[in-house]
This record gives sequence, structure tokens and C-alpha cells, in this order.
Amino acid sequence: MKRKKTHREDYKERHKVCEVESRDENFSLKGKIWIEGPEGTFLGYGRVILLEKIKEYGSISSAARALGMSYRQAWGLVDSMNRQAGRPLVETFIGGKKGGGARLTQAGEEVLSIFWTFYRDFQNFLDKEKEKILPKLPHSSKELP
Repeated sequence: MKRKKTHREDYKERHKVCEVESRDENFSLKGKIWIEGPEGTFLGYGRVILLEKIKEYGSISSAARALGMSYRQAWGLVDSMNRQAGRPLVETFIGGKKGGGARLTQAGEEVLSIFWTFYRDFQNFLDKEKEKILPKLPHSSKELP
């Protein structure tokens, strides 16, 4: 029976600066996608997963814990995205019985949608290119040592 991955293992496996792959039995096409902003990386796979975890847990610290990162690192990423976007993607609030939390704004929800559309489009591009490129590559029937 296959063991279920922990959040950290899942995050580490998927956090490859959004590596997308299309393969046949011998070769694969790979690409990495992210969106650059005025301060460097604005949005990439890891940041998108962080936004999704904030949406799921309603808390930056809970999202950070689930991804195996420090609160400080998660807050730095959220702060960077909020600054570069020019409007908040994540809002924080304090108080209440549970001591506050965080939620995605409408802009944050839109950014998630934009990124996943970009991701799917890129996967489709690689799948189409695979059909054109990989059959032209030499294929060896010899087993390598």
C-alpha cells in the first residue's frame, strides 16, 4: 500500500519553480514557469501553493506549517506579492475568539485563476510540441549500463 505524502513532501515535490513535463517512453520536454515582477519573482508554483493553503486554512502561520516553512518566510512571500501587485492578494485581520487570520482578496483569487490557466496552457503547449519534436529525436534500442 502506498504511503500518503505529507504536506511538506507534497510541497517539495511540486515546488520545482513550476516544472511542467510532457514525455514519451524515451524523452521528455520540460519547462519551468513563473511570473517576474519589479522585485523579482512575483508568482510561481510555490507562491501559488502558499496562497491556496492560506485560502484553505484561513491563516498564514497554519499555511506555513502545512508547507514546512517558517512564518517569517511565508509572510515575506505574501508581503512581496502584495507589494508587487499594487493591491493586497492576502488580507490579514486580528482579534476575535481565534485570534485573527488571513484570507485571499478578490485580486488573490484572480491571480490563482490566472496562474492555473497559464499552467494548463503551458502543459498543452508542451504536449503539442512533444508530438512534433520527440519523434524526430534518435531513439536507441540499446540498454545503457
